Amino acid sequence: MDHWDKLSFLSLRELKEIQNRKLRHFISRQLYPFSPYYHRLFNQHKIKPSYIKTVEDLSIIPFTQKEDFFPTKDNPDHFKDFILQPQEASIRKYSTKDRLLLFALLKIVKGKGYLKHRLEKEYRPIFLTATAGTSHHPVSFLYSGYDIENLHISGARLLDIFGGKGDIRAVNLFPYAPHLAFWQTVFAGFSHHDFVLSTGGGKVMGTEGNIEAIEKVRPNILIGVPSYVYHLVRSAKEGGRDFSFVQRVILGASAVPMGFKEKLAGWLRSMGAKHIRIVGTYGFTEAKCAWGECITPLKISSGYHTYPDKEVFEVIDPETGDVKREGEDGELVYTNIDARGSCVLRYRTGDLIKGGIVHSRCPYCHRTVPRISSQISRSSNIKSLKLSKIKGALVNLNTFGSILEAEKGIEEWQVQIRKKDNDPFEVDELIIYLSVSRGVDHHQLKEKLNSSINCATEVTPNEIIILPHREMLDRVEIEISNKAKRFVDMRP
Repeated sequence: MDHWDKLSFLSLRELKEIQNRKLRHFISRQLYPFSPYYHRLFNQHKIKPSYIKTVEDLSIIPFTQKEDFFPTKDNPDHFKDFILQPQEASIRKYSTKDRLLLFALLKIVKGKGYLKHRLEKEYRPIFLTATAGTSHHPVSFLYSGYDIENLHISGARLLDIFGGKGDIRAVNLFPYAPHLAFWQTVFAGFSHHDFVLSTGGGKVMGTEGNIEAIEKVRPNILIGVPSYVYHLVRSAKEGGRDFSFVQRVILGASAVPMGFKEKLAGWLRSMGAKHIRIVGTYGFTEAKCAWGECITPLKISSGYHTYPDKEVFEVIDPETGDVKREGEDGELVYTNIDARGSCVLRYRTGDLIKGGIVHSRCPYCHRTVPRISSQISRSSNIKSLKLSKIKGALVNLNTFGSILEAEKGIEEWQVQIRKKDNDPFEVDELIIYLSVSRGVDHHQLKEKLNSSINCATEVTPNEIIILPHREMLDRVEIEISNKAKRFVDMRP
């Protein structure tokens, strides 16, 4: 049973006590005994689980970074080392006497098979979401039944923070994929016993299909990537559609720019919506959950309300690794304290937070849980790896180069990312410019590239334009620059 109604209004001292207790238990009874990666890490640095008594003690533990999940020649499935994997020997060695006695009694009363079933239900991976990472292959994060229950819990908490009361009807416009944003929305609906239509976004039904579905369902909540929701609402407005039933818009998977909420609200008001409220969410694959803003005036963000019984957040100096004080800028670091499946400890998110984390009572909803500033940006080291968010998905731009360079019929190429109609609030557009060899079938080439790029990046080009060779040479500046201009990001 979730005690969020009580937990979210506890004093700072009470929240710290809960967090420290769960941290100690998780490291000593779950992470160190059952995680191959962290068991090795602790032993390598001569760290005993008993050294970690409070959140402040985490500073003696090395950081985990994205590169730690990547496959190596000796260990191509390195990501599996982060999955909790209890064995009979480790259970006996690291369990308390009371727990061992309980297991013995259950074995006698329920039979030998019961204990195995119970452990499988708690630990066996049954679901995954994935992140694009900085390599060609996504990194998978596994969920057990325990984690699925946590996904229900975080979903219910999100809707509570958003002020979701009464009869909720929502349309989920996130792209259908093994991505956290889509599935957190699905499980939020399940947890609240609310109606949620998941359309799969523009890729599955198209914008017109989504608009028609919205008109039929008449949802009071729209959920999706900011740029796509904006594009959909704008398209519906231009088509003279009625969206008067929309009361809330919940945005995720990318940042909500300054002024975006007000402009989107203006479109909806012009379509009949009243008392419209727009909120943002923040989440990442490694956390296996998301956090949300509470209801505020459109130009104000309350910050993302976190779950101190489920995780620990730190803000560090990205250069030195030193822990910053409350409210100070820095890089966000995340630690699981109540998870199974894939678990991380002191994970460097690569997200820079302006305003850090605050523990004061929220002036809007009066909850006392820690809040993360909504002013989040990617760190410079991420940009240097040629990562970019396109249509809400984190994409390694080098993947485009690998595909285009491998295609024999292509002579020159350029990838351009821009905003539709040069509107900073519109959806992203991905345009690929090519020059090709004589005799190449343009139609077949475009179909092949669309398929290859979509499979590798889960993003489909809006348009593939074939130009004369001379024009392509000028476009990529191959004759006047030291390096060909292969990637052009024209977004503000």
